[in-house]
Amino acid sequence: MINFEEELKKFHPSLEIEDAEEAIYNQDLTDMADLLVKIVKDAKEEE
Repeated sequence: MINFEEELKKFHPSLEIEDAEEAIYNQDLTDMADLLVKIVKDAKEEE
C-alpha cells in the first residue's frame, strides 16, 4: 500500500514549472479590462 506521507516528503517541484511560472508572471499581458478601458478612452477622445 502507498504511504502518502512518505511520498509527499520525497516530492520536489519541477524546475521547469518554476521557470515557466516566472516567465508567465513577468509578462505584461493585456486583459479584457485593459481593452475596455482603452476602447472607452479612445471613444471619448473622438467626441
